[in-house]
Amino acid sequence: MDADFHDIKILETSNTSIILDNGAIEEIATSFSKRAGVRVLVDGSWGFTSTDDIDAIDDALRSATTLAMQAHEKAPCTSFPIITLTGPTNIRHISKVKKDPRDVPVEEKVQLLKDIEQQMKLPQIVSTNVHYSESEIHMIYTNSEGAECESKLTRCGFGITAIAKDGDLQMGSDSRFGVCGYEIFNRYDALSLANDVATAAVQLLSAKASPGGHLPVILDPKLAGVFIHEALGHAAEADLVLEGCSILKGEMGKRIASELISVHDDPTLPEFGYYPFDDEGVLPARTTIIQDGVLNHYLHSRETAARLGFPKSGNARAQGCGIPIVRMSNTFIEEGDASFDEMVEDIQYGIYLIGSRGGQTNPGEGVFQFNAEKGRLIENGSLTTPLRNVSLSGNTLEILKNVVAVGNDLKYHSGLCGKNGQLMPVSDGAPHIMISSAMVGGSA
Repeated sequence: MDADFHDIKILETSNTSIILDNGAIEEIATSFSKRAGVRVLVDGSWGFTSTDDIDAIDDALRSATTLAMQAHEKAPCTSFPIITLTGPTNIRHISKVKKDPRDVPVEEKVQLLKDIEQQMKLPQIVSTNVHYSESEIHMIYTNSEGAECESKLTRCGFGITAIAKDGDLQMGSDSRFGVCGYEIFNRYDALSLANDVATAAVQLLSAKASPGGHLPVILDPKLAGVFIHEALGHAAEADLVLEGCSILKGEMGKRIASELISVHDDPTLPEFGYYPFDDEGVLPARTTIIQDGVLNHYLHSRETAARLGFPKSGNARAQGCGIPIVRMSNTFIEEGDASFDEMVEDIQYGIYLIGSRGGQTNPGEGVFQFNAEKGRLIENGSLTTPLRNVSLSGNTLEILKNVVAVGNDLKYHSGLCGKNGQLMPVSDGAPHIMISSAMVGGSA
């Protein structure tokens, strides 16, 4: 075969999801698939194909080789030496769960969701939604270097949403997902969590509008984690750096944040973004993106590492049998030594922002806007008025440089990260962080 490198991924998956909407079963769905993805590298150009016919891998290799050659002829890429592995190339990881979700009858799962939904039936709650999902992914990866890797991972979790009404509408939501089995319901008290979600939605009905302007703020671990993932983590993905779509291009070795800030990405942590090897057969390890405020490393695939002259980081990931791209895993701000109470006491007038309802980021321009789930006014070193519809916006690097305290209470939150049409499980982690000045205001 006239190719510089090729790899083959065979993926067998099973998925089950259950959705309960206002107490009624909206969906019970189970799916199974077995598919292969094949990549071939020729003179710096990739060819990719996927197939449901696992017995036709040789045909898929020939097709991918032809596509790579055609891509090179039409739009030649600069060739690069594929980074070979110096560590283990034969990895086998079969996850063990305490309670296999497939052994739990669907009727029992539905009843649990109904019990969860009942906990949200407060007088002002007008709509509820509970969803559950489980998946098992069995991957076999081989490549032209002779690597033989195999993994089997089980993921399981649930999400809860409640909407309260009293003139206007307010929402509460939460979720828990992990690389685990049905024991996730032993790890977390879903019934108590559902009551908390409904109570939060009701309390928001009487909360006040947020003041606006540049103020001192404290971000809770959930919002701080979302910020570091969305505003910084994507900018640290080396494919965006190569494309010129990252504010971190040309900043390596420079101070880009407060010296209190260190940020890591670690696929080896037992969080939702865990994986034993990436989709290029690379054994992952912790990558320190920022160390004491200084940009230390990007996240890499084999190609981006070769093109930028960095060590590989094991961050090439793909949804299903898609094309591997540079992705985060478990990205977090390292703990500091400040307590939450100390942060509050240091603020005469500011806002405590809690939770996240999404937002927008532009890693190329370094600007962002996030909506918090709720907030609390801080006056004379104490938490006072509950706030709703609070937004946070600004320039990523300015905010990072304005961090004046990092908490000692690191927590992780799971979710799905989208990029190039692919969704991947990730976790964001952070303690409370205090920012001396940030733009806050009311959000829709």
